[in-house]
Amino acid sequence: MPNSLDHPPVRSILRNHNYRLFLIAQFFGGTGMWMLRLSQDWLVLKLTGSPAAVGIIVALQFVPLLTFGPLGGVIADRHNKRHLVMAAQSAAAVLAATLAALTIGGLVTVPLLYLFALASGCVAVFDQPARQVLVNELVGDGQLRSAISTNNALNQLSGLVGPALAGVLINQVGQGWAFAANATLCLVVVALVASMRVDQLHPVPTITRSPGQLKEGFRYIMDRPRLMWVVILAGFMGAFGMNGPVVLAAFADFEWETGSSGFGLYNSIGAVGGLIGAITAARMTSLRVRTVVVGAAVFSGVEIVAALSPTHWAFLVMLAAVGAATMFFLTSAGTYVQLTASPRVRGRVMAFYMPLLLGGHAAGGLLQGWFTEHLGVRGGLVLTGGLGLLATCGVGLALLRLRGRQAEQIEPVGEVGEREREEPVQ
Repeated sequence: MPNSLDHPPVRSILRNHNYRLFLIAQFFGGTGMWMLRLSQDWLVLKLTGSPAAVGIIVALQFVPLLTFGPLGGVIADRHNKRHLVMAAQSAAAVLAATLAALTIGGLVTVPLLYLFALASGCVAVFDQPARQVLVNELVGDGQLRSAISTNNALNQLSGLVGPALAGVLINQVGQGWAFAANATLCLVVVALVASMRVDQLHPVPTITRSPGQLKEGFRYIMDRPRLMWVVILAGFMGAFGMNGPVVLAAFADFEWETGSSGFGLYNSIGAVGGLIGAITAARMTSLRVRTVVVGAAVFSGVEIVAALSPTHWAFLVMLAAVGAATMFFLTSAGTYVQLTASPRVRGRVMAFYMPLLLGGHAAGGLLQGWFTEHLGVRGGLVLTGGLGLLATCGVGLALLRLRGRQAEQIEPVGEVGEREREEPVQ
């Protein structure tokens, strides 16, 4: 295997000054994001009493990524990634501060919450692809897998802290102050990214403005069937598996009657499991497509078991299992996609991958909200878990049919158009 795909010890990348700053920024930014989303979802549920309304706000957060995500990838490939991240986080701070002021002042309404969720999604169109490719510029291809795995693990740690802090703030001072805390943390991210040492970056060549750039990213994926099916599977799992905001809010309010504290607790327990799943994926020395598919199957299966949990304690245990399976799948799939794509098109490839994953999440939020209202929270979760298993089996069968065809090649860093090797990503 080429040394660009080696998996060096995590401690070696922690010596990188810029990457350490990025990790700290990711932790603060992720904590703020979790606080914002949990507070938003819970506020909508309290104002409407409807899980379907929570599904709508989840969908609005991700619809812009589904619609305009590939454009964000082109912009990330064209422009300075640090500047894009700083601009996006500054815009997110303004939105969160405005929402905080309206909530604290008693002026917030459900339509306003929907509007702010949509605006946040528009910011993510530019933030997500730029952030993904920025990691490559911080550490270079030789340490990319370790960086991705470490980053995913830290995101789960922020997913543990953020919901817990949001639950405390909601109980003690209300959702408005949770929004204000998110605005502050966004500004901390801007300051940390701005303080990076530019001379220590590993710049990825930017592309010039030319027609067909989106088509090139799409064609790149379609020319590699294994990569294509991983991207498609991510879309299915986004739709049928990543339904936490709707499901956990409904379990907290209607099933176990634990309120906002329970909602925060459930998110935190899921994040603990997610941290375990991310670390497990990070410790793997090689990565094959079948690992991603098995991860998706386990992800769907444990959701069904969680839905059928007979007691509150059993439900908490299964939440940790769901979190671990979710993050194992997301880490495996995201790592495979990033290491398969050439750096010169990585932004555009991720801009197709992330919109399918998160756009599926948007559709899944609406779907889960409707199922929950009509089938109950347990019945709705069993159904979406079953649909996830069905989709995973379909993708698995499609991949089996590829056996015996010309071996696909993971291209060396450089030219576009070569095929993936039938070797594990290491």
